[in-house]
Amino acid sequence: MSEGIKKYLLVTKPGVLGGNLISVAGGFFLASKGRTDVAVLLFLLFGMSLVIASGCVLNNCADRNVDRKMDRTKERVLAKGIMSPGVAVFYGSLLGLAGMGLLWATTNRLSVAIALIGFTIYVGVYTLYLKPRSAYAPLIGSLAGAAPPLAGYCAVTNRFDLGAFMLLLIFTVWQIPHSYAIAVFRCRDYAAAGIPVLPVKKGMPAAKKHIVACIPLFIGTAMMLTFVGYTGYRYFAVTAAIGLGWLYMAVAGYRTLDDRAWAQKLFVSSVLTIMVLSVMMSIDFKMPVPSEVLLAWAR
Repeated sequence: MSEGIKKYLLVTKPGVLGGNLISVAGGFFLASKGRTDVAVLLFLLFGMSLVIASGCVLNNCADRNVDRKMDRTKERVLAKGIMSPGVAVFYGSLLGLAGMGLLWATTNRLSVAIALIGFTIYVGVYTLYLKPRSAYAPLIGSLAGAAPPLAGYCAVTNRFDLGAFMLLLIFTVWQIPHSYAIAVFRCRDYAAAGIPVLPVKKGMPAAKKHIVACIPLFIGTAMMLTFVGYTGYRYFAVTAAIGLGWLYMAVAGYRTLDDRAWAQKLFVSSVLTIMVLSVMMSIDFKMPVPSEVLLAWAR
């Protein structure tokens, strides 16, 4: 691959892109219930990949000066000056317009609206405003992380129902401890760059407390998909097992002598957790029967 093409690929954050597309597919398959429209799925994945890539490019552009101060990011394309900010903004805008146009033409207006809201929260609210100002930026930024699976789900259903609401809760809550694990792992970098992440602003104990508090909430919301009739008991069992494993690792942070190594393992565990959950909701689904669910709860 030539260096000219490579820089346009790297600035889209391929790793972030791949993880998000897995969650898009998870939401889509959960809603499809085995009746997959392959054409819609492919258009959805391509359209969402363009929108997510656009957000990553514009995020890299906005963070270029901060990235130069951090060991983790100082080799990024924009931080090194390999691509100019003007070219990045044009490239990111082009990707976003192409993605939104494709979603508009091949899915439905609800999915387009969700993608647009997620993009706006990530680029406008989180990156440009909250991240450089607030230790609690991930609480709002996490909503952007829920947009991909939610858009995938609504591309099938074309409505915001209970399943959509559950996905919004699950992926939003997951994003918070995931983000704080990164903040702990890269605490020195963030401190050097002047970014007020929670462990820098409030200290490591506060960050660990937030992580340990959020993971049980994630486990509970994830398992609710089975309680309300959207997934089967295999999903329930796997989600409980991997969620409790993630929680055990989080609690171990109170005893660790190396916060950085602990947070790195916690970050990897969070990624595996959401990937496994996305796969399980794709293969172990049920058609919800609202009347029966309500009757069961009444008993």
